[in-house]
Amino acid sequence: MKAAEYRSHDAMGLAELIATKQVQPQEVMETAIRQMERLNPALNAVVHTTYDRAAQILEAGLPDSPLAGVPFLLKDLGQFWEGVPTSSGSRALLGFMPMFTSTLTSRYLAGGLVILGKTSTPEFGMASVTEPAIHGITNNPWDPEITAGGSSGGSASAVASGMVPVAHASDGGGSIRIPSAACGLVGLKPTRGRNPVGPVVGEGWYGLAASHVVTRTVRDSAALLDLSHGPEPGDPYAATPPQGSFLEAVCAPPRRLRIGVIEDAVTGDVTLDPDSREAVGKTASLLEDLGHVVEPVSTGIGPGPGRRAMLVLSSVDTAWMVETFHVDQTLLEPANQVVVRAGKEISATEFAANLFLVRSYGRLIGQIMERHDVLLTSTLGTRPWPHRILQPDAEQQERIAAVLEGRNAGSAFDVVEDVAVRNMNRIPNTWLFNMTGQPAMSLPLHRTAIGHPVGVQLVGRLGREEDLFNVAGQLEEARPWDHPFTNPQRPQWAESGAQQ
Repeated sequence: MKAAEYRSHDAMGLAELIATKQVQPQEVMETAIRQMERLNPALNAVVHTTYDRAAQILEAGLPDSPLAGVPFLLKDLGQFWEGVPTSSGSRALLGFMPMFTSTLTSRYLAGGLVILGKTSTPEFGMASVTEPAIHGITNNPWDPEITAGGSSGGSASAVASGMVPVAHASDGGGSIRIPSAACGLVGLKPTRGRNPVGPVVGEGWYGLAASHVVTRTVRDSAALLDLSHGPEPGDPYAATPPQGSFLEAVCAPPRRLRIGVIEDAVTGDVTLDPDSREAVGKTASLLEDLGHVVEPVSTGIGPGPGRRAMLVLSSVDTAWMVETFHVDQTLLEPANQVVVRAGKEISATEFAANLFLVRSYGRLIGQIMERHDVLLTSTLGTRPWPHRILQPDAEQQERIAAVLEGRNAGSAFDVVEDVAVRNMNRIPNTWLFNMTGQPAMSLPLHRTAIGHPVGVQLVGRLGREEDLFNVAGQLEEARPWDHPFTNPQRPQWAESGAQQ
């Protein structure tokens, strides 16, 4: 199988070729491996390969599954595969070998996905960029000078470049949608409880985090959710079961939806850049042309308390994880050493108060969704940004050092909040919907003047991914987005890759 043919198909397209015996699954796997070996040195998206295990999957025979034989990658965070190294982007976990397989990974394997490796992530997923000290910067296939986003930047870079058609991703504050927007992909954060996170834990970041995939097409995202969704025994909550398959929803007859448009930041404190505002405006007009009722809406939510609540929950969870699993804290990146200290500072009552605030936001947005089927926002607050500009600056590095060396008698949490604010100002429209638990999807519907991707975000009612898939399918059909392997002005790496 030639690279150009491989790259021209999404996951369902490859699966159909395999199922109809037009190609052998070994051919597809070998082509994927060649793509990874050629492209990864420049992109630094894949941090561990499992080629031998992938070959064993094929030797054992593929199941009767709609996605059997499709090459796939796991994010190196949260999803374990027994005996496969999992570093979570951290030097402290280098060489860690899990002794069990995560439920979600087991479902991917049972569905016949051929897992070829693991993708890079920032340490413990604690950033909206993928620049971990242990692995270095992951580059964006559209432009090596800009971020691939985070924390699922490795997965997004691998899919956008054509290494694989689909890859696992996870999202605690936007970490599926951010890299999808930066890399021109489809990225759905499903409803809280839609996909399992066990078997060891029942939720991630106290319900803020969710797992799914990044893809190039809407139908692939739906097909993967059909494969993976559903509770497991002991889950603290479960999403409402779909009325049919998610894949069927993509092509189902459209119904007239009431869509609320948020033209600027959801939290009202950040002014979007012109590209982001233009993306929202053009998408709103297109939705109107498609027959939907489109009207402006405001959440009435300000930035401060919600942002702080996000940081409280994630800091406490990180501190708990580090203590419970006896992680050597001296090996953590300095900023995350401070996160651990901050998590230990939080009192039980402060934690409870912030968890209450998170749930109250769910109630507030739930009331808005009584009047709207879908919300439309930009995904990011700005176009994709250059590498390293969100790393702690000199003053913040000094404050971090002072905390770690005992020279700062103040609050470690104040330092965490100071470092986090620049990250969160770049992503003002994603993290709220981790609090509310609603499904939220980024679509690559816009480009900057120089061709960089700009994403728009669709947010649905709790448990109503079908609405998002249906309207996303309409948008994809009405305004198809291109990818580097079909783009006439493709980057040099894509041109050379397609010629193999």
